[in-house]
Amino acid sequence: MKPRLLVLELWGLGDLVVATPFLQAAADQFHVTLLAKPFAADLRSRFWPTVELVPFNAPWTAFRHKYQMWRWPWREMVRLHRQLAAQSFDFGVSARWDPRDHLTLQLAGTRERLGFPRLKSQRFLTQALLRPEPQAHHFEYWRVAGQALGLKLPSRRDIFSTARPRPPLVLIHTGARLPLRVWPLENFHEIALRLRRNHVAVQIICDASQVAWWQSRGETPACPRTVTELLARLDGAGVFLGNDSGPGHLAAACGLPTFTWFGPQLPEWFIPLHPASEAVEGRACPYKPCSDYCRFAEPFCLRDVSVEETWPRVEAFVRKNLKAGN
Repeated sequence: MKPRLLVLELWGLGDLVVATPFLQAAADQFHVTLLAKPFAADLRSRFWPTVELVPFNAPWTAFRHKYQMWRWPWREMVRLHRQLAAQSFDFGVSARWDPRDHLTLQLAGTRERLGFPRLKSQRFLTQALLRPEPQAHHFEYWRVAGQALGLKLPSRRDIFSTARPRPPLVLIHTGARLPLRVWPLENFHEIALRLRRNHVAVQIICDASQVAWWQSRGETPACPRTVTELLARLDGAGVFLGNDSGPGHLAAACGLPTFTWFGPQLPEWFIPLHPASEAVEGRACPYKPCSDYCRFAEPFCLRDVSVEETWPRVEAFVRKNLKAGN
C-alpha cells in the first residue's frame, strides 16, 4: 500500500500549475491528497487524475480583509482539520515558507511534516527544508520538497514542452487577479492590431470587468467563467500573450509558448514553465518585488513599459513559435 501524502497549495491558479510536476511525480509513489481552492477540480482530470482533492478557500489567501479573523469560517476549519486527521497521513508537505501552512499540517495530524520554516515555524515541522537560492524560480521549492521525499522531478527545460502541432492563433489574455499586474489595455489593443496587419489571427480573452472596454473597440472578446472554459480556449491556440497571472501558467501547461509582461514581480521567480516562454521585466522600483499592493498611485513598473520597446520581441516570438508549431 502506498504511503499517504498531504500536499498544501492554497493560493492561485498559477501556483497550482507550478506544483503540477510535483503532484504528477508524487502520485506514482504516494496516495496523494491535495488541499487547494475549489477550482483545482477543473485541473484534476487533465493533469493529475489520481490525486484526491479536498477543496478549501483559506481565508488568509483573500485579496482583501484577509486578517479580519472574526470573519474566518472557524467551524468549517475545525471540521476540515478533523476530516484530514481522520485520514492518518504519513507525510505532509508545503512548498511555501508560510507558518499557516505548517500549522495546518500539524493540526491535520500528519506524522512527517516537511516545509520551509519562517518565523520559527519549524516548531510545527518534523523536517525543515533548506530554501533554494533567492533568485530561484518557485518551482525549485517543489523540487527541493520532492528530493526530500525521494521524488525525481523533470528539469525546467522538459516541463510542459510539447512537439505536437499548434493552431496558428495568438491568444491575448488581458486580465489578472490583481489590477497592478495588468499592462494597459490600450497597449494590448495595439499589439493585436499590429499582429493582424502581419496576417496573424488573434483572439482576445479578458476578465469580465474588461469586456465593455474591448467591445467599445470593436472586439468580440471571450470571457471564460471557469478554468474548464479557459482550457478549451487554450487548446485552440498556438501561442499565448498576457500578464503575470494564472492563465499564462495554465497556457504553458497546455503546451503553449507564453510571452508575459511582468511588473511588480520578478520573471525569474514566476515565468511560466514552458521552455519557449519569454518575458519582459518591468521598470526598476525600490519596493520590488511586490505581492498585492503598490505604494504609488499606479504601478509605473508595468504601466511605463511601452508597445514600441516590446513589439520587436513580440513579433519575433510569435513568428518563431507559430512557425515551429506547424
